[in-house]
Amino acid sequence: MTSYASDYPNVDFDAAYKKFFEDFYAISDTPDAHERYTEFFTKDATLIMASKQVKGRDEILGLRKSMWEKVSSRLHRPLQIFPFGPGTNEVMLRGTVKYGLKAGGEAGVDWAAHARMTKVDGDVKMKFYQVYLDTAAQARS
Repeated sequence: MTSYASDYPNVDFDAAYKKFFEDFYAISDTPDAHERYTEFFTKDATLIMASKQVKGRDEILGLRKSMWEKVSSRLHRPLQIFPFGPGTNEVMLRGTVKYGLKAGGEAGVDWAAHARMTKVDGDVKMKFYQVYLDTAAQARS
């Protein structure tokens, strides 16, 4: 079990999707893995981060880079993942993230998310990912 492992309800859920989320949050917390981060999404994916919405890998890359402008580190803890039902590719997630701020200090915030995955040539990708969080947390020390 990794530090990115989550609790799941007793619902049949594809093990590949579970591994996907563990890998996704590990890459999310890797500062220089911008291109690798985009590979977790389909080419036409929609990503909504708080009030910012982007579509496609090029726009996701731009958003990803901007998310690292004020932070030097991130540590996601995806606490629980709730599949919508047996055999589904859609989930709700709940977790926390701790930021190391470039201006000094740390901040943390609870978050929730909605994700829809698909398999492309056998690899799991996110087609839709919306994160709900307090973006002001990065500005606080």
